[in-house]
Amino acid sequence: MGNTTPSRSKQGCMKEINKTTIFKQEEPQPGNCCCKTQVSYRIPALVYVNDEKTFLAFAEKRKTLSDTNAEAFVMRRGMLNEAQEVEWVIGHQLLSSASLPDHRSMNPCPVYERESKTLFLFFLCVPTKVSEYEQIRTNTCQGRLCYVTSKDAGNTWSQTTDLTEDVIGERIKEWAPFAVGPGHGVQMKSGRLIIPAYAYCYTGNPDCISCCCLMFSCFTPFALAFYSDDQGITWKAGKQMDVESCECQMAEIIDEEGKSTLYCNARTRLGYRTEALSYNSGADFGKVLSPNKLIETDSGCQGSVLSFLEQSDPPATWLLYSHPSDPKSRVDLGLYLNKTPLDSSGWSDQPLLILHRGPSAYSDLVEYEPGRFACLMECGIKHENEEIAFALFQLPEKKL
Repeated sequence: MGNTTPSRSKQGCMKEINKTTIFKQEEPQPGNCCCKTQVSYRIPALVYVNDEKTFLAFAEKRKTLSDTNAEAFVMRRGMLNEAQEVEWVIGHQLLSSASLPDHRSMNPCPVYERESKTLFLFFLCVPTKVSEYEQIRTNTCQGRLCYVTSKDAGNTWSQTTDLTEDVIGERIKEWAPFAVGPGHGVQMKSGRLIIPAYAYCYTGNPDCISCCCLMFSCFTPFALAFYSDDQGITWKAGKQMDVESCECQMAEIIDEEGKSTLYCNARTRLGYRTEALSYNSGADFGKVLSPNKLIETDSGCQGSVLSFLEQSDPPATWLLYSHPSDPKSRVDLGLYLNKTPLDSSGWSDQPLLILHRGPSAYSDLVEYEPGRFACLMECGIKHENEEIAFALFQLPEKKL
């Protein structure tokens, strides 16, 4: 079993963050004639089940790094001990029930329902070998909105429930590819469950049917939320944003008067992140924030966002955000802080700390105890998909 523990210097500054490898790319065996075939792991998602003091780390297991070679979800379990270290069970669990026949499972998105103590794992099912590009080229959506549940902190899982017809319905005819997350969902103070999502829509010339229009440049992703007010029994789809917003995560902001606002942070191709606010808990996102302070990396990369309660008087909600910090390439996974989360100008100009120096990509953040955080991240030495690693950390006091 491995263990991970947060570190802090006597002066309050973070030391080099200790990381534990959770999933590692497996190179082809010598003499393997398949050459490029290898087992790879991508798309991290993390959840902490407080009642069990247990972290569950999810990823896609793939034959190669390509999206079309995704096979199934894998999960590893880590238990937090009294010394504030995480002991990881050796080996991973294959989530065989989280699937549909002749489909591949993608974009794990877990959320824990606290009243019924039910863990939901939402995901996307796409027909085998059907790519995102193929769905855009044909202007058709072939994905299915699915979930499985666990009542025992991930030891056993239900069979897959397909929500596509009941929740998306006829709207799917307006979409090309869509997906959830990836990364964690949210349960709001009201009890509402939130699953972040996005869907591509055709935004080119409506009178043009030539090949030049059926390209990525003529399709734009717009974020939305799937939500439930009855502990996950029934679900609804919110309205999509009206600005570009792709892979996304959401967080609840509680102001000094106890008013709730749902915040969305989304990937774009614009050179900066889309940030938006919902005043009706995800039914729509009526306010897009500026001044677009959070930079995007090259053509974009997924990032994670998390709200937490700062122990002040009165208590205040702050936001954490993790994302590669270089504007040109996926390197140096940075952690950013916003102490005024309803105002996007409040983000720190530089990373509060670097979670991984070097190649890094997708990540997922959780707060497991007040003021204590964890991150599951794609990272490596030569390229960002060498492994998915886990780290515990606290915020550096001098920078708060």
